[in-house]
Amino acid sequence: MGIKLVNIGFGNIVSANRIISIVGPESAPIKRIVQDARDRGTLIDATYGRRTRAVIVMDSDHVILSAVQPETVAHRLLDRDETIEEG
Repeated sequence: MGIKLVNIGFGNIVSANRIISIVGPESAPIKRIVQDARDRGTLIDATYGRRTRAVIVMDSDHVILSAVQPETVAHRLLDRDETIEEG
């Protein structure tokens, strides 16, 4: 079994096997998760200054902000053409 990677926008790639959830940033609990990650130093902003559309929670306690819709990231996870297999 190789490492599965998924594009989360602007050429940024994360390990698909380590994703716990992909959610929208609008709700208060998600905003709290983002702020807690910022305070801990585990927030990764991959939006390139654009509006955050997806918050990706990883099993390493990292939280990644993406400018791509959660549905798009999920679709890329399921679409073999968009998933890069390595190893």
